[in-house]
Amino acid sequence: MGYLFAKALHIVGFVTWFAGLFYIVRLFIYHAEAAARPEPERSLLQAQFTLMERRLWLAITVPAMVITVVFGGWLGYTYLSVVPLATGAWLLVKLGLVALLLAYHLLCGRIRKQLAAGTCKWTSPQLRMWNELATLLLVAIVMLAVFKTLFSAVWGTLALVGFGLALGAAVRLLRKRATG
Repeated sequence: MGYLFAKALHIVGFVTWFAGLFYIVRLFIYHAEAAARPEPERSLLQAQFTLMERRLWLAITVPAMVITVVFGGWLGYTYLSVVPLATGAWLLVKLGLVALLLAYHLLCGRIRKQLAAGTCKWTSPQLRMWNELATLLLVAIVMLAVFKTLFSAVWGTLALVGFGLALGAAVRLLRKRATG
């Protein structure tokens, strides 16, 4: 029963964490775009986005990350206590992706602070592309969690690369249509 409880909380944490990451980067995009607005609109929007980003970060995104890591760690420990590491190698790959996700999370925290201080150099198009990285990590992590084999992980990674290429082509096409 404890394992299922941990699994349920891990899933809730994971979903909430990604929702927070997706939404906060969307707020970053709006925040960056507000810099092009005339005063007093610019100041009002930037102050509101700073407040929204802070509340989202501290009340949802960070706690969800902690819940995900704590209960994911519990699940990993439980899994490896009954399954040999050789058959649980998918978990090591997943942990590598989770490490990348943690780095992504920390960089989002840095971007939030830079936006609040008015020192952020990220542009709206750069932030839009940054937001897509979380999508790629989500797909890869879920593929590994569902299929749990390196063979499936390889196919999942190939699908992920294909998805990334298709996404990049779509962004270029949309950008080209928007400018000309």
